[in-house]
Amino acid sequence: MKFQVHTDFESFDPNEWNALVEAGISDVPFLRYEYLSSWWGTRGGGEWKQAELMLISAREDGRLVGIAPLFLAEYDGRPVLLLVGSIEISDYLDLIVRADDLPHFLSGLLDFLADFRPEAWRGLDWYNLPEGSPTLPALQAESAKRGWTYTEAIYHPTPTVVLPGNFEAYLATVDKKQRHEIRRKMRRAEESGRNVRWYIVRDEATLESEIDAFLALMEMDENKAKFLSDVMRSQMRESIRSAFRHGWLWLAFLEVDGQKAAAALNFDYRNRLWGYNSGVDVRFMELSPGWVLLAYVLQWAAENGRSEFDFMRGDEEYKYRFGAVKRHVMRVQAMK
Repeated sequence: MKFQVHTDFESFDPNEWNALVEAGISDVPFLRYEYLSSWWGTRGGGEWKQAELMLISAREDGRLVGIAPLFLAEYDGRPVLLLVGSIEISDYLDLIVRADDLPHFLSGLLDFLADFRPEAWRGLDWYNLPEGSPTLPALQAESAKRGWTYTEAIYHPTPTVVLPGNFEAYLATVDKKQRHEIRRKMRRAEESGRNVRWYIVRDEATLESEIDAFLALMEMDENKAKFLSDVMRSQMRESIRSAFRHGWLWLAFLEVDGQKAAAALNFDYRNRLWGYNSGVDVRFMELSPGWVLLAYVLQWAAENGRSEFDFMRGDEEYKYRFGAVKRHVMRVQAMK
């Protein structure tokens, strides 16, 4: 197996990269070439001021076996190798490798890293690995072989709704009181006497104006307004455009009397909806627009054969009211 360090994304074939993601241990939108390359372009929307890209590929007889998308940065007072996408805006990260190739690839990767500028880094600090990723036990085993210190901890919950096939079947899985509340709020909006409708953005010609509207709704929340620095806005815009170009954007709006009252930014990927962000106009709170739009999103997902709605990181109570079960992403450290 031949390992190589790449200092830019342009040295990879995007199609080859994405094919490996799709065959790999964690087929998530945050590992795709278009997402990670745009993330690196803004360093995560300005999260990292100083970072050195170290994309490491491994080939065997010309076949791309694995990719370790890494970067070197000072974090918690020591130089470490992190996964590209870390930490705040990429909900799931991992190595890009097939399950059968993981043990061989990871062992070779750590051997390669041990010989490659060993003085420059102290260890691995990897965030947002799915709790079921085979990388976790494999890295623990490899760390033990090398006498490294391995620690693993829950980083964030990622509540997920399992969808049984249609909206009524989904509602039957929700607590009775909550089921009544969902139906009541949907009915109240529909019977309000106002022109309430929702739609999914499909037209590329209107995409830029829809992105503007989405960001405007986001920033009505004080915390989200602080989050949306100029560079983070650029990152969000490019993520939305890229997802649209590659066919996995699912951006929806709820309108009241022709005005946008709520928005839901999701990714429609691998038969699941991934809930990335949202926004609500506080002027329409009497109609519970965020709640109503989420109900429509879940109804659409259930009736269109999606197996799950992943709320992704965050432990907000409303997610569990909608029937989410708790899952987690992990932080793992392997220190020399």
